[in-house]
Amino acid sequence: MATVTQDDVLSVLKRIAAPDGRGNVVSAGLVSDIAIQGGTVMFALTTSPQHVKSMEALRGAVEKAVLGIEGVDKAMVALTAERAPPPPGQPQAQGQRGTGVPGIRHLIAVASGKGGVGKSTTAVNLALALKSLGLKVAVLDADVYGPSIPKLFGLAGKPEPSDAAGKKMKPMTRYGVEVMSIGFLVPEDTPMIWRGPMVMSALTQLLRETEWGEADVMVIDMPPGTGDVQLTLAQQTPLSGAVIVSTPQDLALIDARKGLNMFRKVNVPVIGIVENMSYFVCTKCGERHEIFGHGGAKEEAARIGVPFLGEIPLDKEVRLRSDSGEPVVATQPDSAHTALYRDVARQVWASLEGGKLGRPAPRIVVDG
Repeated sequence: MATVTQDDVLSVLKRIAAPDGRGNVVSAGLVSDIAIQGGTVMFALTTSPQHVKSMEALRGAVEKAVLGIEGVDKAMVALTAERAPPPPGQPQAQGQRGTGVPGIRHLIAVASGKGGVGKSTTAVNLALALKSLGLKVAVLDADVYGPSIPKLFGLAGKPEPSDAAGKKMKPMTRYGVEVMSIGFLVPEDTPMIWRGPMVMSALTQLLRETEWGEADVMVIDMPPGTGDVQLTLAQQTPLSGAVIVSTPQDLALIDARKGLNMFRKVNVPVIGIVENMSYFVCTKCGERHEIFGHGGAKEEAARIGVPFLGEIPLDKEVRLRSDSGEPVVATQPDSAHTALYRDVARQVWASLEGGKLGRPAPRIVVDG
């Protein structure tokens, strides 16, 4: 296969006229953030908010032209538009999220204020726990800078097109869950050096241009933090609610509080808080160790008036199975850890559907 270069892409784009007659789309400054990963070419076309709809035809023409380059098998061309600030004295509109995804009843975000708290592992096991309750479940990996979902599900390869035109992709499937991630489109060791608008457009394409089947719940593994990408995704995605993941120590809780307040700012209901790595039970002596402290997330939930969904202990088996793409909920359905995740899932679904699954099961604590 021929190696595609940025010059190859620019050469083709220079043949496409800018919409206002100002030369071509390159000379007019409409093209930015070109990224090439193997046979996949990704870049943005800049426009103004009022011209997004009229630019869609140009986006299609540009995408078709790039697909004609030898060695290109996938093109992702995103429209980006910086929203104009509101007039002085007028507040920024909030809570005005986009239309729903066809066939998906509920979208929930699994988020954290910082990285390293086990957010993605929690998202995967929560999704599988919801599946074990008899629900149809999908997962979207929105952590573009560090996509972990492919590894956690043990999935590799590229999604297949769902139609002859290649406009939509089929999600990958494992353990009965549909999965989509930017990690399927770029090599695992390649950094995503993108600015916020490009990231948002890529995520919108992953969400809207995937041929999702019907699902009761889509779990979205959010990027860590509370920056522009996270805020915009929360604003533009029709979320039914958010689950916040934190470890017990004060440093993590400070950031978890920021994440929670971000969702409140854009009128997304907070379903509750999960305390991950809550404690460790020694496999030799059976003694319980509270390595990062204990109960901080529960206290924080009570303080700010949101549900506390449960404690997930730090455990070597959970880590090993996550690293090998064999999540504990899917591969150890009768384990105590699976029961904990399933208890969280029951509470999440009850919050979404008004308790249709009945009362949550008694909380289970791992003693050894």
